[in-house]
Amino acid sequence: MKMNIVKHTPPLLHGVLVSALVLSSFVVQAEVSGNISLEGRYFNSEGAFPNQQKNGGVSISVQPEYKKTWNNDRIKFTFSPFYRWDENDKERTHGDIRQLDIVSSKGDWDFQVGISKVYWGVTESQHLVDIINQTDGVEGLDGEDKLGQPMARISRLTDNGSLDLFVLPYFRERTFAGEKGRFRIPLVVDTKGATFESGSKEKHVDYAMRWTETFDDFDVGFHYFDGTSRDPDFSKNAPVVINGIQKIAPHYPQISQMGIDLQYTGESTIYKLETINRDFDDSGIQDYTAVVGGLEHTLPAFENGSEIGLLAEYHHDSRGEKREVAFQNDLFVGARYALNDENSSELLAGAFVDLDNNTKSFRVEASRRLGKGFKLNLEAQAFTDVGKSDPLDAFKQDDYLQIELQKFF
Repeated sequence: MKMNIVKHTPPLLHGVLVSALVLSSFVVQAEVSGNISLEGRYFNSEGAFPNQQKNGGVSISVQPEYKKTWNNDRIKFTFSPFYRWDENDKERTHGDIRQLDIVSSKGDWDFQVGISKVYWGVTESQHLVDIINQTDGVEGLDGEDKLGQPMARISRLTDNGSLDLFVLPYFRERTFAGEKGRFRIPLVVDTKGATFESGSKEKHVDYAMRWTETFDDFDVGFHYFDGTSRDPDFSKNAPVVINGIQKIAPHYPQISQMGIDLQYTGESTIYKLETINRDFDDSGIQDYTAVVGGLEHTLPAFENGSEIGLLAEYHHDSRGEKREVAFQNDLFVGARYALNDENSSELLAGAFVDLDNNTKSFRVEASRRLGKGFKLNLEAQAFTDVGKSDPLDAFKQDDYLQIELQKFF
């Protein structure tokens, strides 16, 4: 005779069993994935500033992801925390919620609330229009890693595009390397002393909208943003000495920004453009316009199926040659090599050249899957002929090689 275990149990135990069965069902139907990474960095020279780590070190990061869907995938829940431990820089040892949100779809409408990441942009070497999320400055030098942003988003889907409206109720401050960290400015950044133009500080509510549309071979995007600048300013606060260390606090002004990103896809060449105009609200900081544009040309495939793409992009910033402006008159050239093999082997190599002071920066990124669930990433960068007035002067002794082994689950 079969016995219904749940039915023939005391009320308290019955409740526990029912809860366990519901939770079990929830977990079984969900999707859990993520990765854990071991990273090693080697620097060719000692740091330019006192107490910086000499030759690099090791760090470990973990980023799991939990996904759950209901109602035929019309409701989606995602939770993705992140944590890194670094043996040298205590500021690089940090955690963040990259994503914790619910997205509901109904017809041509999407509704999202929670913490998430949004990417905008088409160019390779710089993403001028990508303004929603704050840069996680301790993760890498290229600015590709972003912090999770609290948001509410409403999207109206069209046949060939969408209109997105954002309310951003909380500002995320940028992370910076500590006294011992590499890739930092001459003064240690005092993140606890950060100042804001808005009296609401980090609780200022920002707004943004983005419209995208595809016209045949053209992809067009237009955005408007009003709120706290994700880029800190260091000219508003004077340096102070804290515990015997000279530090400087970042200042976050209020801005309004309009931008356009445009991509034309030809047979073998893709043309890309991003441009923005940024106005500072009564802060005394110079308004400016910036542009980055160029192309990616794919050569005919080799007999083994591998491909090479040639990259070239030009950067212009109306503020001219100032120490805080990285890409005011710069050229980027590079190449992407994809083997198109079963291990997804790829190589990207490129160089920035400042056309005013001849500063050069060379960068290589490579990746390859190793067996089941493993991936090897390589990253290297070197700086030469760095001008004293160039922002890269702070990193001129930070030539490095980084090797990362990721395990996906």
